[in-house]
Amino acid sequence: MPRLLDVSDEVRAEIGDEEADRLLGGDNAPGSYDCTSCRNPGNTDSEPTSTVLFVGEETAVLAFAHATCIPSQVVPVSEEQLQTAVQSITAEGDRAPAPPPAPAPPADGPVQAELGVTSGLVLIGGELHPALVVEPLGPIARPGTTGPVDVFLPLLIEQGFAPIAAVDQVPEPTPGWSVLLAMGKLHAILQPATSGPSPTAWWQAHQAMQVADEWRAAVNKTRKVLVFAAPVGTIGQQPREDLLRDALDRAASRGQLVAASMPLAGT
Repeated sequence: MPRLLDVSDEVRAEIGDEEADRLLGGDNAPGSYDCTSCRNPGNTDSEPTSTVLFVGEETAVLAFAHATCIPSQVVPVSEEQLQTAVQSITAEGDRAPAPPPAPAPPADGPVQAELGVTSGLVLIGGELHPALVVEPLGPIARPGTTGPVDVFLPLLIEQGFAPIAAVDQVPEPTPGWSVLLAMGKLHAILQPATSGPSPTAWWQAHQAMQVADEWRAAVNKTRKVLVFAAPVGTIGQQPREDLLRDALDRAASRGQLVAASMPLAGT
């Protein structure tokens, strides 16, 4: 029996027409699955489902997601991330602590530094929004220079982030940017590609980062993530969400906070 599957052109190009047709015909597709985005159960017989192909340097893994969560797409990841994803598919009860931030790859914009990323819920207009707070671990120089001026915020503003004076409204979206949440964990913040159609990782976790169930539930509701960024030493590691919010408010009042809203990758 044919499944309610969507196989995008880019996924088909990777797996081949024969395999794609077998999936659409129901031969190689599962009936039930855990959504690779929200981790809730899904069923290819009764609800529209996306095929999501994770591609590493040497390995590829085909996963499935609710079509309402993410569309069918190819997701490039490091081989280490792919092995972590495989483990999260095959293992139960994975509650590893959040890994240290990864160095972002060279590209245009404020990326040649290590970035600390913290997840939390932010209350705006009486509604809880899933948020990521980005703070570099050192001053950011403009690419091609060595500083000494920290230009982290100006570079982000050039990329479409907006300065905010108060955390009192949902920031505007930044075209081409998105947040990659897969296997129920945070993988990367993606920016528009400098060449080619596929986005590139602006920040990428060494290993997929665990997020709280409440955070994941909120992102499944709003379908977007609020991303706040501040210069080094502005926010710090806050042990509670109320303290994180206080730090954001202080940064905004001092003109040291920019923000953007981003969809989940591919949406």
